[in-house]
Amino acid sequence: MTANPEIIRMYGADWCRDCIRTKRQLDELGIDYQYINLVDTPDAAEDARKISGRTNIPVVVYPDGAHQVEPTNPEVEAKLRELNLLA
Repeated sequence: MTANPEIIRMYGADWCRDCIRTKRQLDELGIDYQYINLVDTPDAAEDARKISGRTNIPVVVYPDGAHQVEPTNPEVEAKLRELNLLA
């Protein structure tokens, strides 16, 4: 799997409530992102850990190189506004 640095990447799992919430938020806001399901792609869990330094999910990686771990909806929205991805 090749990561595109120009797109938001979200590492998560479908059993994770925080992942479901963040994924739903991105979908509802119409944000283009790459969802990396750690159940389907278990090797990607190491990538997420290297990025965040933790094993918690979701890990959301932004085009500017910043990341958030288990972000709240307001934290995600604030970052999207900072990147001018929301109208």
